[in-house]
Amino acid sequence: MSFSKDLKGFVFIGAIVLVLSVTIVLLYRNLKTDPVADNLKKDETVKVLFVLNDGEGNALATEVFICYPKTKRATVFDVTGNTGAIYKSLGRTDRIDAIYKEKKIEVYRSEIETFLDLTIPFTIEITLDDFGLLTDLMGGLDVFVPSPVDIVAPDGSRWMLPSGAISLDGDKVQTYINYMLPEESDDDQESRRRATFVSFLVAFNANRSIFLDKKNFPVFSSKMKTNIEPEDFYKLLEIISDVQTDTITTQPVVGSPRIVEGKTLLFPYMDGQLMKDIVKQRVRMLVSTNSGENRTYNVEILNGTLKQGLAQRASTSFNSAGYKVVKVGNADRSDYDHTVIINHIGNEESASALGEFITCYNIINEELVENNDDVSDVDFSIILGKDWDGRYVRGGFGKDDLGK
Repeated sequence: MSFSKDLKGFVFIGAIVLVLSVTIVLLYRNLKTDPVADNLKKDETVKVLFVLNDGEGNALATEVFICYPKTKRATVFDVTGNTGAIYKSLGRTDRIDAIYKEKKIEVYRSEIETFLDLTIPFTIEITLDDFGLLTDLMGGLDVFVPSPVDIVAPDGSRWMLPSGAISLDGDKVQTYINYMLPEESDDDQESRRRATFVSFLVAFNANRSIFLDKKNFPVFSSKMKTNIEPEDFYKLLEIISDVQTDTITTQPVVGSPRIVEGKTLLFPYMDGQLMKDIVKQRVRMLVSTNSGENRTYNVEILNGTLKQGLAQRASTSFNSAGYKVVKVGNADRSDYDHTVIINHIGNEESASALGEFITCYNIINEELVENNDDVSDVDFSIILGKDWDGRYVRGGFGKDDLGK
């Protein structure tokens, strides 16, 4: 009898344990958040901080990837390693990649969020060796080498690459990322690394079905370090690999170099405000319902004042924001009080977006003429007036003020 009672007791306790276990599992599933889905509920875009490092804590390339899943369009901001500022986390003026070296990824992400005025929920870190392995797993990366490379590296090894449009394996990609010719500048190397990242995204897209296979995914994902769980990481890479790679735009930091304590630092224009404006404009273009935003608009910038070089200096902002400046010159006269935008293509939404970028509300929608053989390749003309302060139009004048 005592054995029977004990058995019933064990069964009862086992039942309680089973119920508790099931309850805990159900609670966990109900309470567990899906960071990717939650992000898309709050933000239409997906933002990821990619850092390629040398395996010893030094950032070789820092890319902020932003995509809009609905249209599968994406843009990439290259945070140049020598971007200079007084960084709160360091308590001094230094290169931005010094933060990664000293404070690691989370603090680095926070500083980049402040710099670009963005919230970046996701991070992906890849060592150079693992980048090479991923390259091999995807069958190589397509890059362009302008001239043959045959030099001795600082460690005594030999760097050799043929010229032209070529596909590189993992070892050669590491050489491509690291090499520096005597006649090259830091900008050349940064540009090469930026192009390599885009090539990586292209290969990612081409091999999507392979690495998203449930059997293969652990092999690929093990070469990347992220701040989210494996199942969430899978969902994130599903989105990243699905972008239309031929629409990806890239943008480095725009600024002027200065030497500080023996280091050449790139200080962003307007204390970084221009980069924030450029980011805002590029993201706005990504999520625009206007089908025309998937193209690059040609603009001409004309100086309508007596100030020399005004149009030429303004071209930097427009080129950086994704417009193509096809002409810089003088207007028909030099006494424009107010800046004017002339819309040659009848696209009022895009003209308005251009106006928002420079806070200009003086927009003339030019009458379109059908079957006109004398059609200019300029989409928008911008005539700079006396209210142009070098970046924005001061004040908000209405159409009644045009031409004054």
